[in-house]
Amino acid sequence: MNDLNYSITLPSTQGMPRTIAERTRRVYDHLSAIYPASTFFFHSKAHACALRHAGIENGMQVLEIATGSGEMFRRLVTANPDGKTFGLDLSPNMAARTQRRARQEFPSAEAHCGAVDVRSMPFRNASFDAVVCCYLLELLGQDDIRLTLREIARVLRPGGRFSLVVIGQNAKTFNRLYAVCGSLVPAFWGRQVEHSVSNLIAKAGLKIVTDEFVRQTGYPSRILVARKK
Repeated sequence: MNDLNYSITLPSTQGMPRTIAERTRRVYDHLSAIYPASTFFFHSKAHACALRHAGIENGMQVLEIATGSGEMFRRLVTANPDGKTFGLDLSPNMAARTQRRARQEFPSAEAHCGAVDVRSMPFRNASFDAVVCCYLLELLGQDDIRLTLREIARVLRPGGRFSLVVIGQNAKTFNRLYAVCGSLVPAFWGRQVEHSVSNLIAKAGLKIVTDEFVRQTGYPSRILVARKK
């Protein structure tokens, strides 16, 4: 496996468009201390499902994009104790909390987190065996989603798996509530993108091999796993 640069820092975004992602980073910085409650009540079931299908084997080089509270990141480190697990988040506070918790729980593991703009990741082509991303695309504009998926395909090795969790759109009442919340605080809630994401994944050069819905405390999630061609 290729060695990676362990120093993950926020790369220069000069020339990158200023988008809602910058406002999202500020919002999640402020909410980093209380966000784990949301993960516990609404996301952990989807995280477990995504991990089952992600094809993670011990000794891999694994990347999680949008670590949030770090619940999924800790699952990945547990599944990959002898490998190298990297985590990125838009929010420096989120990334720092995830890093501290990982160091406490897995002191001997190669687990590294940093605040990085995922539209331009500081990794070489084909660096990772697996990439995981949960509940990020809802917070990005359409052009940023395309840039992010292109970057994911770039850093993923041929035959590697990309596991994506998005908010499901198969519950009408939930959809209406989410639309209202998204209109009030778009930088936190974003908007649902599940209906368009399959096509965007395919355009990035990835083939979907798993497609599953789960629901937790009324919160619908869709898990998509794609393989790089």
